[in-house]
Amino acid sequence: MAHQENIPFTPSGKSFTAVAINTAAKAGEWIKSKLGSHTTLSLKYSPQDLVTEVDKGSETMIRKLILTHFPTHSILGEEGVEPGPEASAKALTEMSGAEYLWIVDPIDGTTNFVHGFPFYTVSIALAYKGEVIVGVVYDPSRDELFVAEKGKGAYLRGKPMKVSGEAKLTDSLLATGFPADREGALPLNMAGLQHLAPKVRNVRIAGSAALHLAYVAAGRLSGFWEIGLNSWDTAAGALLVQESGGQVTDMEGNPYSLSIRDIAASNGTIQQDLLQELKAAATIGS
Repeated sequence: MAHQENIPFTPSGKSFTAVAINTAAKAGEWIKSKLGSHTTLSLKYSPQDLVTEVDKGSETMIRKLILTHFPTHSILGEEGVEPGPEASAKALTEMSGAEYLWIVDPIDGTTNFVHGFPFYTVSIALAYKGEVIVGVVYDPSRDELFVAEKGKGAYLRGKPMKVSGEAKLTDSLLATGFPADREGALPLNMAGLQHLAPKVRNVRIAGSAALHLAYVAAGRLSGFWEIGLNSWDTAAGALLVQESGGQVTDMEGNPYSLSIRDIAASNGTIQQDLLQELKAAATIGS
């Protein structure tokens, strides 16, 4: 990406990226204005999987803005899908034939939003024939907009992003999450955490997969892994990491695709070591 270092990122017109940026920014600012004033709180898949009227309002806003510009495109949004991994997989399969598919998480980090913890984001990705070509993650708390276009790099505040340079796990700062699936995914993730924590510099768990991935892309984290995620959690963030020079795979090392639920992302240098340790943890935990 060296040839891009001094080239500012300036999307224009009604390009896909410009619409994604504008939509994420408008939704993010609206979400921020609702902080501390949500009136409904419902449980989805588990007591830890929350939704508010702000999530639903944000998704409605995002859908309207996208369809205003691209009325023939399809949209897969978290709040339009029934809770649970089976429903998520079914929804993605049903829309897999769409030429242009927008994949939206109106608030990634709803629990943080509910508690006023400033680590939540709007995630918007666009896939063309199943391949993500645009990814935008907007953090309204810090007014940070992470943007990636397939083959054109990734940017923060208009400047190119680059993954971190750590070459060893012992020097690495990792992140993970506590999945909403308390029966299946959580014990697996906890096994990975217990196994990896003594082998790395430290681990962070801040509650937004999309923002964790954006931080890997920006070089703030060396790597991130989590079991049991959905396409709207990862689509935009995965492209950010890839376009910043990093690597995103499943736990077997297969390249990222929208159907992947168990994800490992890193600066690329530590990827094989990270995968090796996660496999060891799964063996120990089984």
